[in-house]
Amino acid sequence: MGKNERQAYLKAIRSRYWRAGKKAKVTILNEFCAVCGYNRKYAIRLLNQRTKPKKKRLAGRKPIYASLELLMALKRIWFASDQMCSKKLKAAIPLWLPFYETLYKALTLETQDKLLAVSAATIDRLLKPVRLVHGRKGLSGTKLLMAI
Repeated sequence: MGKNERQAYLKAIRSRYWRAGKKAKVTILNEFCAVCGYNRKYAIRLLNQRTKPKKKRLAGRKPIYASLELLMALKRIWFASDQMCSKKLKAAIPLWLPFYETLYKALTLETQDKLLAVSAATIDRLLKPVRLVHGRKGLSGTKLLMAI
């Protein structure tokens, strides 16, 4: 008996199992185990399962820093500051914002406030995909000189 046939048989027998009394459940369970070759405890778990899965709740809060404008501004400032670490970048953002507006378009007040309020750890999380693509890889300058 294939997997699809076992699933169809399970669906057909499940409602009968739920409505049955204790003695009838024993015979249905014996029949189900004999036909499908399942262990009794596993078969009981399958027969008692709910047919509709429960809806999954989204865990956690809604993302605050998910706007495209904020991500682009952060990425541009990070590249302009020569890809500095997030702690230094956090301190440099207030200095870079006036120059950002002269080179690129002006940011909304909401985006400016978010850029000024973002933490260093959140900057790391936001720039992680960019670092994977554009990050520096390889040997450092001192090891490079020693290898030559």
